[in-house]
Amino acid sequence: MNKEVRVRFAPSPTGHLHIGGARSALFNYLFAKSQGGKFIVRIEDTDQARNVSDATEKLMNSLKWLGIEWDESVDIGGPYAPYQSMERLSIYEKYLQELLDSGKAYYDYMTEEELQKEREEQLARGEAPKYSGRDRDLTEEQRQAYEAQGLKPVVRFRVPEGEQIVIEDAVRGKVTFETDDIGDFVIARRDGIPTYNFAVVVDDHLMKISHVIRGEEHLSNTPRQALVYEAFGWEKPVFAHASLILNEDRQKMSKRDESIIQFVEQYKELGYLPEAIVNFLALLGWSPGGEEEIFSLKELEEQFSLERVSKAPAIFDTDKLAWMNNQYVKQADLDRLTKLAIPHLQKAGKLPEELDDEQYEWTKKLVGIYQEQMHYAAEIVELTSLFFKREITYNEEAKEVLQAEGAKEVLTQFMEEMQAVNEFTPAEIKSATKRTQKATGQKGKNLFMPIRVATTGETRGPELPVAISLLGKEVAMARLEKAVQEQ
Repeated sequence: MNKEVRVRFAPSPTGHLHIGGARSALFNYLFAKSQGGKFIVRIEDTDQARNVSDATEKLMNSLKWLGIEWDESVDIGGPYAPYQSMERLSIYEKYLQELLDSGKAYYDYMTEEELQKEREEQLARGEAPKYSGRDRDLTEEQRQAYEAQGLKPVVRFRVPEGEQIVIEDAVRGKVTFETDDIGDFVIARRDGIPTYNFAVVVDDHLMKISHVIRGEEHLSNTPRQALVYEAFGWEKPVFAHASLILNEDRQKMSKRDESIIQFVEQYKELGYLPEAIVNFLALLGWSPGGEEEIFSLKELEEQFSLERVSKAPAIFDTDKLAWMNNQYVKQADLDRLTKLAIPHLQKAGKLPEELDDEQYEWTKKLVGIYQEQMHYAAEIVELTSLFFKREITYNEEAKEVLQAEGAKEVLTQFMEEMQAVNEFTPAEIKSATKRTQKATGQKGKNLFMPIRVATTGETRGPELPVAISLLGKEVAMARLEKAVQEQ
């Protein structure tokens, strides 16, 4: 085993970064940091049919947004470049030929139709479908006959019979597989492009990967990969398979599961903070050992260990994520939060496409009064709706407040005091409220509630003088007048 810890995250460029993939990337990154090792991002793009043209850029942008940095990859290079599978075809070809020459792999000419028929017959007999081995021991004459028919072969790995594959998993402990359950598997397709289970082993070996840390869903790939390592006489890395991530119904998450937002880019668009997403993902299957739940990336780098990665399923609790993000929102710089909120208000038609300095400062104050309760930036649209409509309607609770004894007197007096206000600031509005109290003799709930309901339409909300100042004098006075007229 190499002394230097070298780990990798090797996504397929098939779309946005899924939260499961983000957790795998994070665990690898944290382990590398905790051990003073290297973190590599490699792109596994051999499945050409599923690749999306701009997916690599999106994946890497999402990792950067989370604060996950790499030591080697397609963008910055490194000593084991290239870091993209399709640029390494000549490398794979050499090792494929080595297995073919040694008899550890062979050409299989069965057509897709023949393979499908074979699978159907096995299922009909109640057998688990696997390759029958029809072309395992072809003669050269048989091979030439198939070639003469124009058949394109795949390359299959010759799985030894009657053996056990034992994996000492750093998370799950000893895991045993039977070779007789596997069947000879494809390591190169008909077009010559290697499959994942072959290419990943070659890449991991040549790039000196010391630990393969990934989700439990990849555990079934491990015996095939172990066999390839053994065929070449290469030392296997340490495997570590983190727990599955389940939804709140304790079912395995599917990309079609609409109960959970599943892609990192979607959280970014909603205005979640990356440090909160990182904190949440780290606790999906890893435990710090104490009661603390809020960790910076630096703290996670210092505390992470494979020993505390759980093999019990992790539950993706959306409420917990919202709570955690709120903890970060409350501590966030107000300018940063304002810049996250503005696009959502613009998209909703509440703000112009370009804001001048005065409009920005107004929006900043608006965001500030909801900072404590905001879970993520997109919520600002609903939270601030009362500030973007000329007229408001009153629910039954609000009507009761306005019809209560003394309410009309408070509102009439408050309007009079407000007319005299020159600078429409929270301090001046607070002074006008105190003068209203003195003039009417009303105080507490009997004073503040009618004013709140008349100006905002709500019985609870942000600090009243600040809210009224943000409404502006014209809107506030119009609402007060309407409330008095309707009594």
